[in-house]
Amino acid sequence: MSEYVDLLITDNDLVLDPARQPLLVNDRASIAQDIAHLIRESGLLVTLVAERDRLRQRDCIQQMELLVEADERLVPGTAQIVQVEPGQYLVMATTVKFGSVEVSL
Repeated sequence: MSEYVDLLITDNDLVLDPARQPLLVNDRASIAQDIAHLIRESGLLVTLVAERDRLRQRDCIQQMELLVEADERLVPGTAQIVQVEPGQYLVMATTVKFGSVEVSL
């Protein structure tokens, strides 16, 4: 039995199976999806992408890391956000029960 269950959302829409029923994600995938939605809804990602000053970019990344760290399902101090390429970021963290999780933004 899964501890965390959520509806699968891709491209801002529910993902449906052939019977038109929503697909579910559980545990690690559910946590990853929640992290992605949390960051997106905070508005910090838009600010980060628009920011040109390196110091302000780092500050924005720190704010996002602190936001992610607040999730009680994650091991404190493990959230890290790195820039993969301009405008693309990778969020990495370790969950308490399900190992590491990565989210691409």
